[in-house]
Amino acid sequence: MTLTPESFVLFAFVVLGLMLLVGIASRLNGIRSQIAVLSRIEAKLDLLLKQANIKFDPYANVSREIAEAVRAGQMIRAIKLHRESTGVGLKEAKDFIEAVQRRAGVV
Repeated sequence: MTLTPESFVLFAFVVLGLMLLVGIASRLNGIRSQIAVLSRIEAKLDLLLKQANIKFDPYANVSREIAEAVRAGQMIRAIKLHRESTGVGLKEAKDFIEAVQRRAGVV
């Protein structure tokens, strides 16, 4: 049995594809383990907050209108409202709204 150049190329692509699949599977397993670790940390934080009688409010110190815009995914509106109410620049308002989104788990 001899390998023709076409069959060799096909064989090389199959081997390369299998190697890519193994690499992707390995990365997915790593991501799954990181998600599990983060879930355990989140559960521990929730328990600590509950035992300390602390209510976590990601929208603390944020106006109702801005909080509603963030919840609705209206980032531009939220930035505009924050700029109007505080007088900060565009970058500062964007950074503030992104921080609120991260705290609220919206991003």
